[in-house]
Amino acid sequence: MNPKSGPKSGPAQKRPQKCRFVIVIPVYNHGAALEAVISRAKGLGTDIIVINDGSTDDTAARLGRLSDIRVITHARNTGKGAALQTGLTEAAQLADYAVTIDADGQHDPADAPALMAAATDSGRALIVGCRTGMEQSHIRYGSRMGRRFSNFWVWVCGGPKLSDSQSGFRAYPLPAALHWGAMCTRFDFEVEILVRACRQGVSVIEVPVNVHYLPADQRISHFRPGVDFLRNAGIFTRLLGQRFVGFLRRSARSGSH
Repeated sequence: MNPKSGPKSGPAQKRPQKCRFVIVIPVYNHGAALEAVISRAKGLGTDIIVINDGSTDDTAARLGRLSDIRVITHARNTGKGAALQTGLTEAAQLADYAVTIDADGQHDPADAPALMAAATDSGRALIVGCRTGMEQSHIRYGSRMGRRFSNFWVWVCGGPKLSDSQSGFRAYPLPAALHWGAMCTRFDFEVEILVRACRQGVSVIEVPVNVHYLPADQRISHFRPGVDFLRNAGIFTRLLGQRFVGFLRRSARSGSH
């Protein structure tokens, strides 16, 4: 006699695998805001990696007074993209994901768990913090228009359709993000890698986060609208050209059969 069986159950549900996280903070002359950002980030209970990208203010001295963080110093300023790549490379030795936070105080580390949760549930996606309130009147018109320009061209180049393609508050899967082929070394890195991720079949997911902008006279920003707009236009031109060439090659192959 066969033993009685209990109620049949469906396929076992896979639980998301627990991920290890590291906080990565690129810094260039953000001494005045840096300590508060790091102090709040410590509340997340993860390792913190700070990349001092050739700062010439008192950043190095301030970092020297802080404990329980890893500091990597670039002898000269190499750009935010290069600093992020240094941080991601170091983080890949410690964790499955790097959560990147800007050092100017605009990101609230208290929002990081939302990115972490999305990363854990996503199956190795790239998570982007979509800054809420960016359309408010006190946000510079140039910043709002720059975001719209970037959103549109990221999508046209074959990247994801996002609301905030310029946000630096992200969770990058490691070591995968280091192998997507992003080459830019300045602010343009953050838009380029979105397209590169999509071309690798990586999902890009937005999670709403808060943003805090100081008054203009207190804000520490190294984004130069003219120069960095041209850099972004340059990488979009290159990415669009690559997409067009790929389309021509696929058309030629299909036409030869």
